[in-house]
Amino acid sequence: MAEKHVAAFPDGLDASHAKAVKGMRAHASPLAFFMLGGLMVTAMTGVLGGSPAPVTVVNAPSASLQVKLARPLRSGLVFETHIRVVARRDIAKPVIGIDAPLWRDLTINSQIPAAADESFKEGQFRFDYAALKAGDTLDIKIDGQTNPPLVGHLAGAITLLDDDTRLAGVRVSIPVLP
Repeated sequence: MAEKHVAAFPDGLDASHAKAVKGMRAHASPLAFFMLGGLMVTAMTGVLGGSPAPVTVVNAPSASLQVKLARPLRSGLVFETHIRVVARRDIAKPVIGIDAPLWRDLTINSQIPAAADESFKEGQFRFDYAALKAGDTLDIKIDGQTNPPLVGHLAGAITLLDDDTRLAGVRVSIPVLP
């Protein structure tokens, strides 16, 4: 006579675990659907980042200063900053000043074109460039990355100077999300 072999269940399981589930327990929870839908709607608004970077323009008698910076930033995110100066008169020693609090817990990977000289003065990182004639344009691209501990808010100014004389400035406020 042949013996009938019955498969054993793994430890902790028995035949009751193999029965079909009926009722609400057989379907995914509607709560999960609404939570996922809410997250997707929130992400589409751009409040969590990912929307086009705004451009701030200041028109001063000596020059036009444009700053394009992604807002909000997210922890660990790689980002670009574009600064454009259009001279309306000759600028003997154009200097871009960036307030130190704007670069707190950021890693700056590159700056193109490279400054002729770099310094720190009056609470700003300062970058000196070659002289500009009236009508000349200076385009600067800065690549950076937020460091993981940075969450909260960055605020400060990006300033255009002619040596130590302030020509124009832009106040920047950047939320940083986890």
